[in-house]
Amino acid sequence: MKYYIVAGEASGDLHGSNLMKALLKQDLNAEFRFWGGDLMQQVGGTLVKHYKDLAFMGFLEVIMNLRTITKNLKFCKIDIEKFQPDVIIFIDYPGFNLRIAKWAKEKQFKTHYYISPQIWAWKENRITAIKRDVDKMYVILPFEKQFYEDKHQYPVEFVGHPLIDAIADRTQIDEYEFRAQHELSEKPIIAILPGSRKQEIKKMLSVMLSIVSDFKDYQFVIAGAPSQEFSFYKQFITTTNVRFVSNRTYDLLSVSTAALVTSGTATLETALFKVPEVVCYKGSWLSYQIGKRLVKNIKYISLVNLIMDKEVVTELIQEHCNSKQIKIELGKTLDSYERTKFFMNYYDLEKQLGGKGASEKVAKLIYESIA
Repeated sequence: MKYYIVAGEASGDLHGSNLMKALLKQDLNAEFRFWGGDLMQQVGGTLVKHYKDLAFMGFLEVIMNLRTITKNLKFCKIDIEKFQPDVIIFIDYPGFNLRIAKWAKEKQFKTHYYISPQIWAWKENRITAIKRDVDKMYVILPFEKQFYEDKHQYPVEFVGHPLIDAIADRTQIDEYEFRAQHELSEKPIIAILPGSRKQEIKKMLSVMLSIVSDFKDYQFVIAGAPSQEFSFYKQFITTTNVRFVSNRTYDLLSVSTAALVTSGTATLETALFKVPEVVCYKGSWLSYQIGKRLVKNIKYISLVNLIMDKEVVTELIQEHCNSKQIKIELGKTLDSYERTKFFMNYYDLEKQLGGKGASEKVAKLIYESIA
């Protein structure tokens, strides 16, 4: 079978690569053509466009790159028609993928969507396009199934969260070697995950590091994003009790005692590593006001709390994200009684996410539907 996969971000590259591996177990003759990244390319097939050339974030950046986006849409359609796949698999990246899905459905290609757009948070009107243009939707959050089926009468498959597989399948590290390699002391580690984009790192890192002197018995380690150089982070480091580890976030979390995490997928990753955390978010006043009006009926900003439908991890947002509050909440993550509550909730969270095997489930469902 011929599979055309469109993933436009780093997370899509990770989950796309695992899906491709699982599809090869189902279909020994699988032929892949895809938009993705290095991880997907390592599995095999033809990389058409790298996600690094597609990542346009924010209203202004999208507007400034409209011509490039339009060219990419046109090229993608031409490329699909030449390839004539048995199925097109879209992975998240809704702004681009839903446009291609509309065209693909009109051309009578089979359209499958893995990792739903977060229309339960905003742009719920996209449900119309999804119901019209997507043959099969595979969701990874348990409440998404109820959202689609009960509220919108659109059947979907809940397959579990692929992060569980990504974390379980990673190569285990030797903690002593890791500490030695990165010149870390024997003190317990508090991980700092300030995000991956320069804009959010600028907003978050200084306030996250402002409480370092209050926790002298711990060492703070910044998880550097692969897209950013150490020279960019260096300007925010003003004390010797802060270290930096680049592109080793999972390894860092595996040896951490607690963490300060900017909202996003990292909040869920930290929880799956069973690390007590404080979630921090601070955007510009204008962006926050726009966001509040666009995001409807959402009580929390972290995936952990959204999935559990209660406050498992503390969320410090906007003016509440300050040195005083971070110090108080981080202190709680180090208290033995509070840590026990974290661990119990984290184990319940993992159960709700459906356990291992998301990629295998999706691959089996896709293959069986087109075989």
